[in-house]
Amino acid sequence: EAVDATIARRDSLVVLPTGGGKSLCYQLPPLLRAPGEATLCLVVSPLIALMKDQVDALRLAGYPAAALHSGVDAGEAADARRAAERGHLKLLFVSPERLLTDGFLGWLRGLGRSGPGVESVAIDEAHCISQWGHDFRPEYRRLAELRDTLPGVPMHAYTATATPKVRDDI
Repeated sequence: EAVDATIARRDSLVVLPTGGGKSLCYQLPPLLRAPGEATLCLVVSPLIALMKDQVDALRLAGYPAAALHSGVDAGEAADARRAAERGHLKLLFVSPERLLTDGFLGWLRGLGRSGPGVESVAIDEAHCISQWGHDFRPEYRRLAELRDTLPGVPMHAYTATATPKVRDDI
């Protein structure tokens, strides 16, 4: 159902246990798009180590992925941006702090004008959005700004832990 929602360009909230396949839900749809279609999935993640592990494993499998966060040097960041602009990436992981800078939001807006744009946004650890969650992060609350930056782009929230109150808040 989660993959179908992404393919159908519908927003979704996916609550699956750890190890239940949340990552696969946002990794698979970009591979299923027709040649020439925008396929970039922007993945918002709060954990640099997790981003690094996922990107390393994906690249090892031949999946075009990159990450932008404070641990990435300027050369790597420029390479990742160029790859995204040319449509060579399927997944771009980014921390919420990096994502919400004016420069990055402006760059995202420009992607759709200068080449393939963002197809979808995956918000990992989405319980961080909720002020009722155990890991509330104010930057996550600002992710609603993406609606203005990327109008019409579907948003998919993924978490392993969400009470009914947290789900409503997300």
